[in-house]
Amino acid sequence: MTTALITGSTAGIGAAFARRLAADGHNLVLVARDTKRLREQATELHDRHGIEAEVLTADLAEDKGIEAVAGRLGNRKNPVDLLINNAGFGNKGRYLDVSMADELRMLKVHCEAVLRLTSAAAEAMRERGRGGVVNVASVAAFVPRGTYGASKAWVVQFTQGAARDLAGSGVRLMALCPGFVRTEFHDRAGMGTDNIPGWMWLDADKLVAAALHDLARGKTLSIPDPRYKALMGAAKLVPRGMLGAVSSRTGRKYGPQ
Repeated sequence: MTTALITGSTAGIGAAFARRLAADGHNLVLVARDTKRLREQATELHDRHGIEAEVLTADLAEDKGIEAVAGRLGNRKNPVDLLINNAGFGNKGRYLDVSMADELRMLKVHCEAVLRLTSAAAEAMRERGRGGVVNVASVAAFVPRGTYGASKAWVVQFTQGAARDLAGSGVRLMALCPGFVRTEFHDRAGMGTDNIPGWMWLDADKLVAAALHDLARGKTLSIPDPRYKALMGAAKLVPRGMLGAVSSRTGRKYGPQ
């Protein structure tokens, strides 16, 4: 049996990855900040699917947390075959309305942790000649929309660049770019969602199934829904300045309230 490590595993997309991978027979390493929720999740997945679910409590906004997860990824005796870098969050407010401490904390989780954990996993995987990494970004990566979008754009560029460098090594890397998904993300950031049109919401389980299919096909970028693929295709045709203005208005309409 192979082992998958999932950060931010207790809710939303991370929990959907955990359910799907457990159902497919993968052992799991579940990573989040809440030990109680992690243990409940591990017990449920073990009892339902008969897999082994290891719990690792870590805050990826702290060096200690990143080091703990990187250490587990580097364990050659009990290797991780698939890394899902899913942990992330949003800050409510425009640029300069959010404190510098909160901005830096976001970059720590979205960029530094992703870099360090991907590197720890990929190094061990390259030695074995196999493995996969999914770095969860966002369609926000493709529009000029604040620090969150900028951090996710970094995830996409880093992942695709690293995938090219590791081509032929047996290690697959893919950036996953979902749109709106019903998770705890918006509640934690204090963002209202009542004004987001129903057609823009994605199902987390369907999203994960599409993402794993894209990873198996060797894609380095996954936008797992035809609606968002069409939107991102249209965005490429819009001049950058106009896109920024549209993104700003849309963010005010469909973003934090």
